[in-house]
Parts: sequence; structure tokens; C-alpha cells
Amino acid sequence: MPSPQAVRECIHDSLHHLSFPKEERKKQVAFYGGSFTSMNHEVQISYLSEVQPFISSGMIDSIRLSTRPDGLSEETLTILKGYGVKTIEVGVQSMVDDVLLRSERGHTAKDSSSAILRLKERGFEVGVHLMVGLPGDSCDQFLNSLDQIINLKPDFVRIHPTLVLKGTTMEELWKLGKYSPLTLEEAIQWLKKGVLQLEKASIPIARIGLQPTKELEENLLAGPFHPALHQLVESALFYDMAEVLLQKYLDGARAVLICHPKDLSNLKGQKNTNLITLKERFGLQDLRIEENKEVRRGSLLLKTSSEISCLDRMELADSDINRGLKRACSLREDPIVPDHPLN
Repeated sequence: MPSPQAVRECIHDSLHHLSFPKEERKKQVAFYGGSFTSMNHEVQISYLSEVQPFISSGMIDSIRLSTRPDGLSEETLTILKGYGVKTIEVGVQSMVDDVLLRSERGHTAKDSSSAILRLKERGFEVGVHLMVGLPGDSCDQFLNSLDQIINLKPDFVRIHPTLVLKGTTMEELWKLGKYSPLTLEEAIQWLKKGVLQLEKASIPIARIGLQPTKELEENLLAGPFHPALHQLVESALFYDMAEVLLQKYLDGARAVLICHPKDLSNLKGQKNTNLITLKERFGLQDLRIEENKEVRRGSLLLKTSSEISCLDRMELADSDINRGLKRACSLREDPIVPDHPLN
């Protein structure tokens, strides 16, 4: 993290160089990359103080930061509130104590629940970070974690894949065959189900996956990393929707799929893989895609020679294909449990 003095310079430069097309758009200063509240109060205040002139002038609206669930004492929350912190993202990662223990997170699911509830009581905007594929985790346990988080009603959720990086204990266990990360396809299967759960509960997903960086690229050894993981999940969901419609309503060798323009790339899949696979799967001579602004986002229409049929995203959540997704989650054995916790 840069020095407190460098924060003010960074804000100055950002306000000068970044474009803000909408004047009414809120601007936040974010302290990411670690557990902000794990620092002592004097250091926290020194950083927060550098932002105050920008808040007073109206150039910056508020502050956001990321931290651990066990780093949010009442005294800390009072300080954060007093210095204009609005959004706090909590690194929960899992709501299964055994998974947290094996990953040496240093906190429990109860700590996470308590932190989220206390933040909400204080009026903070709350974000939750979760991970897929942690040691000892399974798809069912991940989905159970999501259910618990949904009950706590955070403002948004981020989901990250568990990766094996150079120089970590995970690398040692991976090389010894004591930890098996998810494949990319397995991660997508877990995440498809999770996305539907969150959307059904009307909890926004801020991000799925990790931001590609040079450091990550240089240190990545294994695990389900993809620079567009969220898009892969969305494409997989649209494939499932198209499959349901074609299975039920296809009446010939030609069909047209219709979606909202903003869903077009997800329906096609990367390099048109969805279209290619669907044509082969159903023996279609012609499968075309049309876009229509009148179609609701997340919905899909199938036009055949005799009728137009529709499937909404939330219908998918309750359909037979969703039960199939759950079975797909369970096909893989639970990730190999290491003999001892991770660092």
C-alpha cells in the first residue's frame, strides 16, 4: 500500500486524468489489496484523513475498503463511519467452518455473520467475497454458503476462483497431489448454480473471477483462471436455456433464437461455441440468432416454423435443467483434502 501522503497525490491524478461522463455519478476512493482494518487505528486514520479534503469539497463522495470479518471491532466501525467510509467488502470466502479451518482463514462462519449484521446495523453498504474450490469444499457446501449469505442480505457479492500460485503452501500440496484445484469447466458448473441462486434472491453480483494482472500471470500454476470467467458462466447459462427450449419445442431442422441485444455475445458463446454445439447436438441445418430490445434481459425466445416459445432466466432456476446442474456439481468428488491447513 502506498504511503498516506501518496494517497492524496493519487486522488489528484485520478480526478485529473479519469473521465467521468455523468456529473451525477458517485465517486469513491477505494483501499483494496489487503485487510485495511487489520492495521492499527492510527495508521487507518492517517490514510482516511488524506481523503477528507476531497470529501469536504464534494470532489469525492465516500470511501470503500476491503477487510476481514474478524477485523471489525465496534471502535473500528465508529472510526470508519466518522471518516466517510460507505462501502465495506468482507472477505468471507466460505460459510463452512471446516473449509475455513483447512484454508487457515483465521475466522469462523459466525464471525462473518456477526460482521455483516453489525455493518448493516451501522448503515454501511456491505459486499461479500466468496471463493469456489477451497480445500475441503464441495459444490453443495459452496451453495450452502451462498444460502447463508443470501439470508444475511448483503448489497452485493463477488466470487473468485481458488488458484495455485507460486511460493504458496498450496503449491506444495498441489505438487504432492494433496490438493486438486477445480478445472475451468467444474468452476463454471458450480458458478452457474450460484448465479441463479443470487439472481433469484435479487442480490447483485459485482464480479465473478479475478482481474488479469502481470503478477497473476507470472505466478499462476493451476486452477480455473480465465480473464472472462463471468462471461463463460453467462454463456453456459444461455446454452442451458437454449437446450431446454430446443428439447421441448423444436419441430424441424431450422430454428431462430431471439435475445436482448446486450445478451447476444453470451448467447453465441466465445467463438460461437454455443451455436456450433447446439447445431450439432440437435442436427440443425440452420440455427440463427436475432436480437430484439423488447426481449427482457436474461430471457430467450425460440422461433420455429409453428410457434414462438420463451424461457425466462428465473424459470431456468426452477426447471429440470437446474436440477441437472445440481447433479453436474456432484459428479466430481470433493476436492482432495490436505493433511494440514493451508497458509
